[in-house]
Amino acid sequence: MWKHRSDPVLHIDLRRWADLLLVAPLDANTLGKVASGICDNLLTCVIRAWDRSKPLLFCPAMNTAMWEHPITSQQVGQLQAFGYIEIPCVAKKLVCGDQGLGAMAEVGTIVDKVKEVLSQHADFQQS
Repeated sequence: MWKHRSDPVLHIDLRRWADLLLVAPLDANTLGKVASGICDNLLTCVIRAWDRSKPLLFCPAMNTAMWEHPITSQQVGQLQAFGYIEIPCVAKKLVCGDQGLGAMAEVGTIVDKVKEVLSQHADFQQS
């Protein structure tokens, strides 16, 4: 816990440290929290404090029934309105055994999108 005013605050330190934030997978619970501004864990606190001049990418992943619920499209739209970049989910056999839309995008697709977004932000330092 914090003892002094200058003690580090992890979610703020992470915000400052990172050039890009990737949330993969973004489940229905966290999607709802982020869309509503709830910040009750480290991830949602980092997102709430995120520097919106830096890219934030998210990869939704959930059961097809959850993905097709009307609130999901509203919540995804809210994240897009914040300027966050969606890497769309795909249709395939899901963890629950169902076949359908809702699986997280393939890792290669995610990596390609991250590279694309980083290349568009030339002001980031190369390591």
